[in-house]
Amino acid sequence: MPVQVNPNRMELLKLKRKQVVARRGHKLLKDKLEGLLRDFLRIVREYRELRRAVDGEISTVFAGLVLASAGMNASAFRAALAFPSCTARLEVSERHIMNVRVPVFRFSLEGSLVAYGLADTNRDLDRAMGRVREVLERMVRLAEVEKTVELVAAEIERTRRRVNALEYILIPQQEEAISGIEGKLDEMERSNTTRLMKIKEMLGA
Repeated sequence: MPVQVNPNRMELLKLKRKQVVARRGHKLLKDKLEGLLRDFLRIVREYRELRRAVDGEISTVFAGLVLASAGMNASAFRAALAFPSCTARLEVSERHIMNVRVPVFRFSLEGSLVAYGLADTNRDLDRAMGRVREVLERMVRLAEVEKTVELVAAEIERTRRRVNALEYILIPQQEEAISGIEGKLDEMERSNTTRLMKIKEMLGA
């Protein structure tokens, strides 16, 4: 929809100033979009690597637990895992990526995951439980990176919409309005010149 303005020099000046602001805003948003895309690709790579690592470690832990349960009395196995003597803590803070607030998770375990005696358990259970702490830490990091990917992707989409609105709607509308006013002013100037020439001819006759 074209911009409706009065064809005068004051409006032309206002429109040209607005277009300077719009072009500057477009450049800043485009630079921001490029920066976001670079960060996004880096974060996605980290997410994929973490996802592969976590999936592999979880599979290893479960395989170890299955192996341990096969070599133990069922009630002893359940009892060994029932009451871990540790406390999990998760602290949440924020950091900024190109003005996007993303979470930072700090995970810690106080105490020991192993709360069973050695008499009724086996080495497979010890090995599996030894891996759990590392898996939990990686899972928390994975959750942090996954949320970061989600937030940065949403900001990329918002920024892209704003860039496109400026590039394909607002700036072209302004250019069309400026061109229209300049055309009308040129036409008015030609009419005035023609009228003055006619008056001059009439006065000289």
